[in-house]
Amino acid sequence: MYGFAAVYLREMLILKYRFKRQLAGMAVTPLLYLLTFGCAMGGIIRLEGGSYLEFLVPGLVAMSSMTQAFGIATDINVARFYWKIFEEFQASPISSMAYVAAESLAGMTRALLAIGVILALSGCFGVILHCGPVFWLTVLLNAAVFSSLAVALAMLVKSHADQALLNSFIITPMAFLGGTFFPLDNLPGWIQGLLSLLPLSHASRAIRAAALNQPVQFWDCALLLILALACFTLALRCVDKARE
Repeated sequence: MYGFAAVYLREMLILKYRFKRQLAGMAVTPLLYLLTFGCAMGGIIRLEGGSYLEFLVPGLVAMSSMTQAFGIATDINVARFYWKIFEEFQASPISSMAYVAAESLAGMTRALLAIGVILALSGCFGVILHCGPVFWLTVLLNAAVFSSLAVALAMLVKSHADQALLNSFIITPMAFLGGTFFPLDNLPGWIQGLLSLLPLSHASRAIRAAALNQPVQFWDCALLLILALACFTLALRCVDKARE
């Protein structure tokens, strides 16, 4: 793990430099969803025995932890294509394990910051979630899945255009179909089966259950842990291949 602290510190310094802009960006999308879906529809729709806002906010937590964790791929691509930082990592004694762990943790840190923004915004709308240990565990597992996946895919893309395609074909569909805005139980069985293959579907269900102080299904957390380990392993292999 030699060099882990250096890589992570670099990402945190970049985050510090962009902090105000990043914070504003993390707040805009959730705020729009809270205003349009929550306020406009919250008084009309009731789901799972509560208001639509109480259903929506945990979904936004799951979605934002995914998008912000995956967003580390953009910073990695900038470092690779423009600043040539990855070439310096290749020439340094930093191991692939340290590099992947540091970049993944940086993505998770961004996700946690985004969750803090959402919790503050939801409090202004009168929604207070139960943020116990299980809640944070599920959030971290979800962030770990997508930050590790981001590192892996960042090593495979050849340009920023490729990165935009990944966001369009992977992240955006998952954000809308992963149980963020509506319960998957209302869909036909075959569609539920397809959507159960999405990591965000399990993350949304686990985070929502924990946030509403309901029992969390062990399988959801176990699957997220397995996926996080699998994505981390994939990221290691992709970094090793990129160094060759």
